[in-house]
Order: sequence, then structure tokens, then C-alpha cells
Amino acid sequence: MTPERLDWSETEEWTVEGGQAGDRIDRHVAAMLGDDVSRSQVQQWIRAGRVTVNGRAVKPSDTVEEGDRVAVDLPEPEDASARPEPIPLDIVYEDGDVIVVNKPRGMVVHPAAGHNSGTLVNALLYHCKDLSGINGVRRPGIVHRIDKDTSGLLMAAKNDFAHAALAEQLKEHSALRVYTAVVHGRVEHELGTVDAPIGRDPKDRKKFAVTDKNSKRAVTHFAVKERFAEFTLLELRLETGRTHQIRVHMKYIGHPLVGDPLYGPAKSRDKWIHGQALHAGVLGFAHPRTGEMMRFEAELPEDMRQLLDLLGRR
Repeated sequence: MTPERLDWSETEEWTVEGGQAGDRIDRHVAAMLGDDVSRSQVQQWIRAGRVTVNGRAVKPSDTVEEGDRVAVDLPEPEDASARPEPIPLDIVYEDGDVIVVNKPRGMVVHPAAGHNSGTLVNALLYHCKDLSGINGVRRPGIVHRIDKDTSGLLMAAKNDFAHAALAEQLKEHSALRVYTAVVHGRVEHELGTVDAPIGRDPKDRKKFAVTDKNSKRAVTHFAVKERFAEFTLLELRLETGRTHQIRVHMKYIGHPLVGDPLYGPAKSRDKWIHGQALHAGVLGFAHPRTGEMMRFEAELPEDMRQLLDLLGRR
């Protein structure tokens, strides 16, 4: 999933809850998918067989019952191809198989609804010319993602061989991904692990939450680096890679990220920093062709350094 947006060409699935029983399927799907789709668009998908309930095709007027399993096969938009754009890149490493870049805060990783240009993919297509095609024409080369308002290291594959090898490392949890974050409150434990499943928030489809319903296992390890009066600087290591994982897990334990526009305290979201104070500072993996272990680091962006200076002075 892309941050706050549906990931077209994937499948969305969920289980109908009690309060939703009796809803028309077209209205139900449109409500669950949020602002990304209209009810008329959902009706077209239903007639095309892209919406099923308990594995069976339905009509727009059919109703859902508690416990029904709904699946929506999201189609690629008609104009799906990402186009090259001359956008500057902070390239940390590059060879014939892989490229590692330091993504700035505010840049979307790949085109999606509402973000058809100015993305990292548009920049990579202009710079590289050759990227893997496994993830389709909107996400060429993209093996993993970080949120729009998260800065830091991201690897992309230049061919399908490299893509498959890197994706396998992510699946096996052998790739190293370490983040730096500033969170609200004083985290008392020096070390900790959050092992809590994450799925879409049933109350807000644009958000994710710790939930036992329609979720996947998510594990985040953290260590305290420095404490301030009302904040804590953390180093976090991802064992799994769920959408918004660190942001959701930190909120779950009562320490949301400073500046987080979705999961942080509304009254202070833009007081300290614009966007969540989260940086992917370390990335490590075995080179897909040589097997050599590679490790890269990216310094904190200027806005996070200024935030830490400010908190230290307070």
C-alpha cells in the first residue's frame, strides 16, 4: 500500500462486521475504499467481476452479511505508465543491478491516485532508463517503499533478476532497515519489541491500526538513543515491513511520532516539524548478483537535526 492511498493493481480484502450487515455491496465497497473511488466506479468493477463476496460474483444491488469475505481486484488506471522526469536524485550507490537513493521528505515513491508525477519512480526512469518490470508500469524497480513524509534510504532494482533477489531478502527478513525517530513522551525501557498485527483501521480506511481483524503480523524493535523532557529519540529496526508500521506501532504503545499527520496529536502536528520525524538511516542487503553484504547510511535531514537541537536547548 502507498501511504494514505490505495495501491492500484492489487487486491483489497476484508471481513464484513456486524454494523455493516444489510448494506448494498456497491455502497459498502465504496465506503470501505474511501475517497479513492466513487460508487459508480465500484458498480463498473462489480459488473466486470472484480468484486466477489465469499469467492462468488455479485450484483451491485446484492447485500452483505456479517462475516462475509469481500475481495476487490483493483485495476490499473488506463493511463498507468510512469514517465521519466528530470528530478534530482541523491544517489548513495549504483551499479548495473541496483541503485540506492536517499529520498527527501515530501517525495512520493511511485505514481498513485493523486500523485501522477514528481515521484521517485519518475526520477529513476529519467536517470536509469532501465528498471525491473516485476511491479508493473507504475512501479518499475520498486522493491520496497517508505512513506511520502519519511526521508531516507531506499533500494530499487534495475532488472528482474535483482528485483527477485532483493524481494526474497525482504520476505525472509534478512535485509537490514534501521530508522531514527523522535516520539512524544519519555520511553522508559532502553530496549523493546512491539509484536502486534497491523491491518486497515475499520473506522478509517486511510489509516492502519493494530487489530486482529484482516491483519498481518508486524514486528518492530526499538532502542532509546536519547531522552528529552517530553520526547525520546529512538532507533528502530523493522523485522517486517507493513504499511505505516513504525507509525502505527509507536502510537499503539503511547508514543506517536512527532509531526505525524495521521497518527500524532492533532494540536501539535506542525508545531515541531512538517511531516513525521522519521528517517530511514541504515539499509543493508546482500548484493543480488555477487552476494556481497552491503551497508549504507544516510545522515539525518536538516529538519530533524534542527528539531533535536531545539529539544536539547529546551
